[in-house]
Amino acid sequence: MATPHKRPLTLRDVSEACGVSEMTVSRVLRKSGDVSEATRVRVLAAAKELGYVPNQIAGSLASQRVNLVAVIIPSLGNMVFPEVLNGINLAFDDTPLQAVVGVTDYLPEKEERVLYEMLSWRPSGVIIAGLEHSDATRAMLINSGIPVVEIMDVDGNPVDAMVGISHRQAGRDMAKAILREGYERIGFLGTKMPLDHRARKRFEGFTEALAKEGIEIEDRAFYSGSSALLKGREMTRDILERSPDLDFLYFSNDMIGAGGLLHLLEADVDIPGKIGLAGFNGVELLKGLPRQLATTDACRKEIGMAAARIILNDCEPEPDTEASRLITMKPTLSLGDTLRRRRR
Repeated sequence: MATPHKRPLTLRDVSEACGVSEMTVSRVLRKSGDVSEATRVRVLAAAKELGYVPNQIAGSLASQRVNLVAVIIPSLGNMVFPEVLNGINLAFDDTPLQAVVGVTDYLPEKEERVLYEMLSWRPSGVIIAGLEHSDATRAMLINSGIPVVEIMDVDGNPVDAMVGISHRQAGRDMAKAILREGYERIGFLGTKMPLDHRARKRFEGFTEALAKEGIEIEDRAFYSGSSALLKGREMTRDILERSPDLDFLYFSNDMIGAGGLLHLLEADVDIPGKIGLAGFNGVELLKGLPRQLATTDACRKEIGMAAARIILNDCEPEPDTEASRLITMKPTLSLGDTLRRRRR
């Protein structure tokens, strides 16, 4: 596991890497002065490869850090990440630290841009969703010289610290629960894949556990829109028109699962007798549905709080060196009203 440098990269590091003066590097990065195109390209390439980010803090503050923590997430369009932010803010209450948020829309190139801008203001730490990043993003994280906590996922190798759940295990656990209840003709409805790596890992764990019992997914549907109730209705209607014999639908998140549930209730389909349903995330908002959707609580607030505490510890003059930096949380699977319970 790589760890961040104790010392942030400087203009001298870039200068030595590309063979030009520090003044020339400064001119290129500040977009000022007369520099040839060939030199500009060489300097920018070296800076990107090293993960160097210019310092936007001026004058007497140049050697200091601000009391901001960069929190980089893929979306604010559903209830998942606001709950993570709530956990972070709870942990930062009554401390000097304050979260500042950037959104990537699940796009690696946008993640690069957001991280670059945030690091240029020299935050005290970074909390970033996921373990999969571009080479440029990973280089910036490694060489930032500040605490970095990757959140939501533990199926991979972190740059520094990580807090999350195993999404592959969550998928396996849901598959086992479905099989225990006697369902065999299973459909999967997913969103944001392959860009949503955590949904992809749940799908991989899910299909792996089914395959061990000799069962394959009979139909599947993917889309790249937001996690909307309407989209869940449409996807459920379409997949059952194609494959009317399906007896279970596993949704990659609760919002499209709730849309599927509403579609089936309106069609007066026996749930969970004729068909069972399950989602993922344990979204609090959906507890008002006519039926409680089977789901997995992904420990979102707890993940946010644990990540913030790692940053807080690292910012102490004498950090607790025994504090855990690799935290795997155990999600809770709830059968709700949509996953048939056999009589024992």
